Amino acid sequence: MAKIRKQDALDYHSTGKPGKIEVVPTKPYSSPRDLSLAYSPGVAEPCLKIAENKEDVYKYTSKGNLVAVISNGTAVLGLGNIGPEASKPVMEGKGLLFKIFADIDVFDIELDAADPDLFVQTVKAMAPTFGGINLEDIKAPEAFEIERRLKEELDIPVMHDDQHGTAIISSAALLNALELAKKKIEKVKFVVSGAGASALSCATLYWKLGAKRENIYMFDSKGLIHEGRTDLDSNKKVFAKHTKDVAFAAAFKKADVFLGLSRGGIVSKEMISTMAKDPIVFALANPEPEIGYDEATSVRKDIIMATGRSDHPNQVNNVLGFPFIFRGALDVRATTINEEMKLAAVKAIAALAKETIPEEVIEAYGEKNISFGREQFIPKPLDPRLIYYVAPAVAKAAMDSGVAKEPIKDWDEYEMTLKNRLGLDNKLLRNITEKAQRSPKRVVFAEADNIKILKAAQTAWEEGVAMPILLGNRGIIEALIEEYAIEIQDITIIDPKSDEEKERRTVFGKAFFEKRKRKGVTEFEAVQIMRERNHFGAMMVELGDADAMITGITRNYRDVVRPALQIVGLQKDMSKVAGMYILDTKRGPLFLADTTINKNPTAEDIAEITSNVAKTIRKFKVTPRVALLSYSNFGSSPGDDPSKMAKAVKLIKENDPNLVVDGELQANFALNNALMNEKFSFSDLANKKVNTLIFPNLSAGNIAYKLLQEMTEGDAIGPVLVGLKKSIHVLQMGSSVREIINMVKVAVVDAQNK
Repeated sequence: MAKIRKQDALDYHSTGKPGKIEVVPTKPYSSPRDLSLAYSPGVAEPCLKIAENKEDVYKYTSKGNLVAVISNGTAVLGLGNIGPEASKPVMEGKGLLFKIFADIDVFDIELDAADPDLFVQTVKAMAPTFGGINLEDIKAPEAFEIERRLKEELDIPVMHDDQHGTAIISSAALLNALELAKKKIEKVKFVVSGAGASALSCATLYWKLGAKRENIYMFDSKGLIHEGRTDLDSNKKVFAKHTKDVAFAAAFKKADVFLGLSRGGIVSKEMISTMAKDPIVFALANPEPEIGYDEATSVRKDIIMATGRSDHPNQVNNVLGFPFIFRGALDVRATTINEEMKLAAVKAIAALAKETIPEEVIEAYGEKNISFGREQFIPKPLDPRLIYYVAPAVAKAAMDSGVAKEPIKDWDEYEMTLKNRLGLDNKLLRNITEKAQRSPKRVVFAEADNIKILKAAQTAWEEGVAMPILLGNRGIIEALIEEYAIEIQDITIIDPKSDEEKERRTVFGKAFFEKRKRKGVTEFEAVQIMRERNHFGAMMVELGDADAMITGITRNYRDVVRPALQIVGLQKDMSKVAGMYILDTKRGPLFLADTTINKNPTAEDIAEITSNVAKTIRKFKVTPRVALLSYSNFGSSPGDDPSKMAKAVKLIKENDPNLVVDGELQANFALNNALMNEKFSFSDLANKKVNTLIFPNLSAGNIAYKLLQEMTEGDAIGPVLVGLKKSIHVLQMGSSVREIINMVKVAVVDAQNK
């Protein structure tokens, strides 16, 4: 797992606008009339409608898609009772997950209310604001009472995710693990380490799935929960089914399932070795599990194991459940989240793990193949199908159990709505990151005497996406490393001008001379030019001393592109290189080209650039849908640019008939599906969400991407050089550290593909 330094975490939360979430208007507000409609006097009309019929609040306000994430800070992550203010970063983070995974809006609320009565009273008073309530980080046993009372007294979905989230995900994992072990749940013996809210909820859900309580050996900090104990609360007494005490280690003998929700390092190899055949081990303490994955698998080859960590197979991660459970509950306006809905989520998650894994998920995790088995019995968190597998199952269970106020009538339409909520493609950067981490590459940083480059190199190394090679003056680089406390293990620093590199400069120079000897370059000049870092770095990539290169933050774009073209050259059968920008927007990724290289390409050039861009996009496991832009729509205004783009479309369709492409088009029609369908329903892009924009010239492309970059809140990646034989990419001058890191990830994936 990537190292998280204290200052990095603090900077992440404080840089720019403090915090992680904000409120964004959803209606126009630019004119006095808009403001009058939004507030006074126009707002009176929906108020009166709601006063007449309270249910109309779902029609005229955001209540139906708004969840409160509420805590009193008494049991925050692994930090304990740190208070409501200190819990706010966690609650904002939960809100972020709700939004990015299920498009649910969140207000995070931190209550100074340790007393359950005050907590319940306060939440009830504010409940009319929300469509659902997610309780978080509340200590047991108060958490049980708070959730029970709120569920009884409110008519909106309420769930304490600490209790039920892990229970739901681990139950799905348990069903599949038992299937792999060929065991029946009613016959297996369980050992449970921990008796807090999460452990008790897990055991309860296992019981409802068929486990026998007399087969569950639950341990708290004082030992086995059994009939002889006088210190048990009502929640623990449910599992006090044993007449005498049993030692923790002894309980493992012939046990079929171990569930750990306690603390790291308390289970030994010897304990695992005494378990029954095909033992199921869920060591879910974080960040250190009760027993490490490598330890457990070394002692039992027949083990079926899950942890709470992302760096091992089968991660029990609550994000597989809560966003989609609330999504389904909100979409049918459920009055509660009941047992039927939780069990429906369990079965949907378990079923999804058995389905054929989409290629984009396999690519994202860098595997050749992922299929149901001991290494894959829980879905991956990045699986885009979760929203339309789990949410409909929960919604249907709400309907079948009679708690849905707005039943779904058209399930196909509902599934399409879910797919369109997030665009699904907007996970591009996360997928690129995952793929880069699976096979990190050697990346040359040609401007390592720049602190932004050093910070990006450090983060890329810590995230496990690259092995940095730093080019520049060793003294300057080492001074910066010391001044800014940069930490990169086994760091490689190369000074192309130093005497140490004289021999390599000669080798590189001779290789460069062979490429350029008929283009005015002498051998002496070729060797001398290798003192320049962009030439030296490009030659490292060309001759296999590195896999990719990043440069350009301090140099003119043309000056750093030229060495790449001269040294690595173009891919086979290509005559043009182009610059492509990727903007990660709410509507999904938007690819723009050419934005940096070709001043006024011909129709033939445009056709080749489009083809090359489409090939690159497909390698990111995204289907390109391409609009060739101009100031005209299908010949509406004559001119050189419209004619050129129309001709290019014909050439593209001849060469790649399967590519979804059309033009010439104005940009607003390309990006507005309703407008396109209304005016140009005959177009190949009608009813298609365009994700690729091709510009008629450099001026248009460059201006467009810089405007969009400044106005778009998502990540910007680029310019990605399309058409080079090897992975060399050029940064914008003044790129931020985050933009550099994104480009490094793209460069690594590009190197993998090449």
